[in-house]
Formats: sequence, structure tokens, C-alpha cells
Amino acid sequence: MATGDDMVEFTIKSNIVPSEAIRRFKRSAQIGELKNQLELITGAQSQSMKIHVHDERGTKLFDLDDDSRTLGSYNVQSKMILQIEETNLKRAHMFDDTGDVPKYELTAEEYESRKNTARQFMVDHKIGKYNPAAQEERERKEKEKEEHEQQAASKINVNDRCEVAVTSQPTKRGTVMFKGEVHFKPGVWVGVRYDEPLGKNNGSAEGKKYFECPDKYGVFVRPSSVTVGEFPELDLEEL
Repeated sequence: MATGDDMVEFTIKSNIVPSEAIRRFKRSAQIGELKNQLELITGAQSQSMKIHVHDERGTKLFDLDDDSRTLGSYNVQSKMILQIEETNLKRAHMFDDTGDVPKYELTAEEYESRKNTARQFMVDHKIGKYNPAAQEERERKEKEKEEHEQQAASKINVNDRCEVAVTSQPTKRGTVMFKGEVHFKPGVWVGVRYDEPLGKNNGSAEGKKYFECPDKYGVFVRPSSVTVGEFPELDLEEL
């Protein structure tokens, strides 16, 4: 078994990968053997590899340039840095671009004809969308939810004063500026201009304008979050 005096510890760096590694090597190892080990660590090819030795501050000291010599025959000490240089970078990165590699793809018909696929397992065990009863229940709940939103929307009109109550957020006051369908989500939505800059937009969403208001005063919420009524603007003492 190698003792501490027989081993030397280096920080390994390379011009191929940005990460560093710390490894210990036998002083009795030949430089050729060391290169083979460093190839596994850095990806640099042993036959096109240069090993530069630096001190802890990064100052270059010398090269390990004789494959027949042992590591211990050089004046190496623990905590030094081995800077590994791959001199043939084109070869080192030859497999980085896989754009021209042919890809194996199945058509929908070929996939359907196969047995023991993930889809077939889900169909056989009625999981997720392949469970008709569960799917019908989800659709029923979604329909009920949207009907509830439509009922709430019927009580809201543009220019109404309102309070907006969204889960985990304080209640805010403002004016209804928009009611209707939007392009970014299904269902009916309400656009509100807050009295204070507590919103998320200026009445626009994904580049489309729905109503006018200053930036950070606008918000889009579901009708169920909006209560209309006599809600005057709050004084500073009431905020």
C-alpha cells in the first residue's frame, strides 16, 4: 500500500472542461501512465496531451514532458496544479456536434403496433388520460368551475369599482377596465387597474393591449376573485 510520502496531490485543470478535480498520484508512476489516468479525468487524449505544472498561485514552473520518467523524478509537491493542455482541440470536440448524426424515430403507427410500451401500460391499467371515468370527472369539475366564473363575470361591468382577493395576497382595490376572453388563457378574465402600483403590467399581456393603465397598475384575474361595490380609494393611513 502506498504511503503518504509515496503519493502527491494535485489540482487538475484543463482547456477542455471548466471544472477542476483534486487527485492523488503515485510518485513512482511514469508520465506516460499519468497521461492515461488524466485522459479519464479531463477527456484530453494522452497522445496529444501536454502537462504543465503550476504552483498554488498559478505560476508555471515546468512541464512533465518525458513519458519515460517517473512523476517523482520531477520536483513536484502536493497542492501544485496540473494544467492539462489538449493540443488537438478539433479532435477533442469532434463529437460535440451531433446535428448530422442520424436519429432513429418511430412513426405513430409503428409505436402503436409495439407491445409493452409505456402507453400500452397506461391504457391497460387505466392511468391518467387513459382512465375514462377519471377523465370525465376532471372535465365535469372544469365545466363547473368555468360556469362559476361565468356567473361571477355576469355581475361585473367595466368601470365598476372593485376589490380583488387572490389567495396568499392582500386584498387590493381598483377599477374594472376589461372583461372578456384573452389570448393567453382559456375562459373569461377581468382586467383591473389598481389604485396603487401593486399590479403586474400596464394592461398588456404578451404584447397585446387589453386596457390602458400605468405600468405596474394592471392585473388580469378570474372573475371569482373580484367583488364589485362601493370601494373608494383608500387613504394612505388605511393602506
